[in-house]
Amino acid sequence: MYHDKHQIISHYERSIVFVESLANITEEQWRTPLEPGKWTVAEVIGHLTPWDEFVLKQRLPFLFTEESLPKGPDVEEINTSAARDSRTQSKEETIANFIKQKQQLMDALYQIVDKQWQQPFTIGVSELTLYSYFASLVDHDLHHFSQVQRVLKNVGAIKWISSN
Repeated sequence: MYHDKHQIISHYERSIVFVESLANITEEQWRTPLEPGKWTVAEVIGHLTPWDEFVLKQRLPFLFTEESLPKGPDVEEINTSAARDSRTQSKEETIANFIKQKQQLMDALYQIVDKQWQQPFTIGVSELTLYSYFASLVDHDLHHFSQVQRVLKNVGAIKWISSN
């Protein structure tokens, strides 16, 4: 398997393990805000799922075709909706949705041939490769996983969980 492809898929595998581990925290810890007035752990994890779905359905199928990319969603609208959903869903449902969507995205990435990982494409005015595109998504995940780890450590939920 092409190194860049393997690196991204490995991150997604570790992401699933990290989020699965959150099933062991209490409901109070799950609903703890990262900081006063900020999203809770539940909302942070829940907001990642619709973005994976967007990439899977509105980006990957179009990247190496002559078709135009569908217009991107309103970021604030997607995040607000996902946060709202995460407030009403059970911890188990939010975690299951995250895992299901991440697994579907990984399955799609396995289907992409190695040469496409090196083939440039354009989104807006940016020229990217699959690796550079997904590397930015990985950075986004890691940023949020780090926030979650920090708050859970502060409330005594975990000593340390590896998200890397």
